[in-house]
Amino acid sequence: MIKKAVIPAAGIGKRFYPLTRAMPKEMLPLLDKPVIHYVVEEAVKSGLDEILIIVGHGKEAIIDYFDYNGLDEEMDNYGIRDFPSIYFIRQKEQLGLGDALKYSEKFVGDDPFVVLLGDTVYVSSTKKTVTRQLIDVYDKLKSPLIAVERVKREKMKDYGIISGEKIKKNLWKVDYLVEKPEPDKAPSDLGITGIYILDNKIFDYLNKIKIGKNNEYQLTDALNLYVKENDLHASSFKGKRYDIGTKGLWYEAFMEFLKNRRS
Repeated sequence: MIKKAVIPAAGIGKRFYPLTRAMPKEMLPLLDKPVIHYVVEEAVKSGLDEILIIVGHGKEAIIDYFDYNGLDEEMDNYGIRDFPSIYFIRQKEQLGLGDALKYSEKFVGDDPFVVLLGDTVYVSSTKKTVTRQLIDVYDKLKSPLIAVERVKREKMKDYGIISGEKIKKNLWKVDYLVEKPEPDKAPSDLGITGIYILDNKIFDYLNKIKIGKNNEYQLTDALNLYVKENDLHASSFKGKRYDIGTKGLWYEAFMEFLKNRRS
């Protein structure tokens, strides 16, 4: 069974400057909880009880948030007391997702694991969490898996895009991936959304890649090496993804959460 979750939350948050001079973007509120709370909650509700959060310089507020707080005893603690122990490790330099994941190798060991991005929130339209839906697909395939959704042409340059053969409804076998392509160079309209189920082989490929797009080590580059020698699948899901990557997207998500809370 998959029990481990790795949550990269080390990015510098340039698009939220100057807010991120003083607070991590993962601590931005969605109503009365920070974004990182929803990400950990997604992991826990999906049956993942060994959690590693990768932080960087200036991210101490994330660590503090999951410490014990006396207010938890007298306030509605939003499930914080039910969270398992959470481990933290610091990425020495913010060199991209591919570099951040290398810090999780000892934590992962020989086990398959889930990667959940620290600035992405999912709301399932079924009784199962989005992550649980994907774990169930993984359990049938016994093959690493990434979550995808169809993206509009003008948004393709903001996503990793896959090329793949459709196996059945909502499932593809991946041939290769392109990081943030221009629309006329995108191999499909299937964008990577921020949930990955990987095995420990990925670390071999992470150690082989060079600096890529945006002068960062890109996970997509490692996955492109991976698919040359191993099976990799992509699955869509039932639910909605909220990307908190820009001020505009964060504002839209906040207002939608507020609307749904009122209704």
